[in-house]
Amino acid sequence: MTQDTRKLIKQLLKGNRRAAARLMTLAESMSPEAHAAIKQLYPHTGKAHIIGVTGPPGSGKSTLVDKLIEEFRAQGRTVGVVAVDPSSPFTGGALLGDRIRMNRFASDHDVFIRSMGSRGSLGGLAWATHDVVHILDALGKDIIIVETVGAGQAEVDIIQIAETVVLLSVPGLGDDIQTIKAGIMEIGNVFVINKADLDGADRRYAELQMALELDRKPDGWQPPILKAIATTGEGVSEVVKAIQSHHDYLIESGEIAQNRERRYCAQLETIVEHSFIRKLFVEPEEQALFQQLVQEVNERKTDPYTAAERLILHLIKQKGN
Repeated sequence: MTQDTRKLIKQLLKGNRRAAARLMTLAESMSPEAHAAIKQLYPHTGKAHIIGVTGPPGSGKSTLVDKLIEEFRAQGRTVGVVAVDPSSPFTGGALLGDRIRMNRFASDHDVFIRSMGSRGSLGGLAWATHDVVHILDALGKDIIIVETVGAGQAEVDIIQIAETVVLLSVPGLGDDIQTIKAGIMEIGNVFVINKADLDGADRRYAELQMALELDRKPDGWQPPILKAIATTGEGVSEVVKAIQSHHDYLIESGEIAQNRERRYCAQLETIVEHSFIRKLFVEPEEQALFQQLVQEVNERKTDPYTAAERLILHLIKQKGN
């Protein structure tokens, strides 16, 4: 680790926002130096309540997050936000830049907002989202909100990061069936029907209620369904209360330990998977072997599974050396 990175870590732990921003930029590079920094910061994490906000495009996620910041700040709590946006196909940067929507908090030292490009990653998050959350946690933020891209029902990776997931729905988007599919329904801890002043809000409420009834557990957390109008702030305080109630439930029931173990398991799998893939496309020797095996599969000299096994064995052998 370089002296400059060590200095940034020391400054971050003292609450320096500029150091946090520079470490986040380093984290997005996914370099060995970035990984070394996270290793040093990790013992200082684990204190924040991490909240995920997800839902389809146009559901008002950024507007709701803006109002959630306001509510938490009124309670005297510090807030960090990671807003994951679709990436530019040319620069890899965030296309929407959610900080623009939340710029009224730009002068608030106790609010830190970071926009990230998804860079083609599926599941609604970016590869470096975990690391940026760790940096905000080490910075001392009480609440960390992670807003996903908003690409639809495939956005389930948020459960790898968040302790409480807020799932937004909006009447009249024509995604009724998609909203109540099992994958996306199972990740929600708090359901919010935003833009509840639109026609169809009561129908959407009934649909969600029916879907949750089918999966109702005799014991355990029963996800509430709330109505809100984020543009005016109506119903947002009830959303905050529900978020806090879920966090209290996790602590009182002891499920918070299981929740974190599940999340860390998923994070570890992601890191291992990404490390293997990155090595294949960075190291010249691995690149050459990869291309050789692609050619062998193409010529029917071997099959894809055997080729994959050879790659894995090669990487393990290299690691051992």
